[in-house]
Amino acid sequence: MSQHHHTSEEIASQPDCWERALKELPDHAPALPAPGERVAVIGCGTSLFMAQAYAHLREEAGLGLTDAYPASEVRPHRAYDRVLALTRSGTTTEVLAALDRFAPGVRTTVVTAVGDSPAAAAAHDVICLDYADERSVVQTRFPTTQLLLLRTHLGHPTVRALADVATALATDIEPELLGAEQISFLGTGWSVGIAAEAALKVREAAAWWTESYSVMEYRHGPIAVAAPGRAVWGLSSLPGPLADRIRATGAHLRHPRLDPLAELVVVQRLAVELATAAGRDPDQPAHLTRSVVLERTV
Repeated sequence: MSQHHHTSEEIASQPDCWERALKELPDHAPALPAPGERVAVIGCGTSLFMAQAYAHLREEAGLGLTDAYPASEVRPHRAYDRVLALTRSGTTTEVLAALDRFAPGVRTTVVTAVGDSPAAAAAHDVICLDYADERSVVQTRFPTTQLLLLRTHLGHPTVRALADVATALATDIEPELLGAEQISFLGTGWSVGIAAEAALKVREAAAWWTESYSVMEYRHGPIAVAAPGRAVWGLSSLPGPLADRIRATGAHLRHPRLDPLAELVVVQRLAVELATAAGRDPDQPAHLTRSVVLERTV
């Protein structure tokens, strides 16, 4: 059993956070990209992976060009109508620097957990999800809450996610995952970003060996690491031949059972379990801080 951690409490609170986000969507909708706008979505770490998932969903819905970039790698000279910056703390150096680089006519929206943060002050529009903020350094409920809000605004179905999150919190974690020395997470479409976040979550909380790939790219080399005692976790369905090939390596294979965002909640629980078993504090992982604040040289 896991010891008591803020991270565990924050993971367990996600159903309430998701429900609140849906109730407040009408208030936030005017600040979100309108159909046809050319949009750049920026973030760092977890926020970048949520940006990637959102960008794929928005373009897939036919709502307009949507690029996702690390905040340190933005392309401010492209003709964007809006920048959507995702930042829990609102203090990340790269995000603040990126917001400064876009032309004055480009409207900026910041989604943050801190309404009076520097990023919020620099934006035209602010969506503050302070109720989803975390005491833990490791992000769990804030990114899933913001992505559920963004998915719903796009008209992407979220009924299954809302139903599945309760299952995600109650389901047993397979012993093969708890005992795996290495885990690869796979996704397709918008769940490629979710797979990347899943790998990051286990890596940063438990210092575990994790990787992430799009489903079909996994066959082009990365499958070489699969072996008995290791695991592959699909965040989206896997083609039969690929699933058979993974099983042939002797690695444990978990097929997706829930909405990808709810599957991520199971991964978050796994991260806490692995961290605790390794004697690590998932609230305060080594070498990490809540926000990366650097000298403004970027």
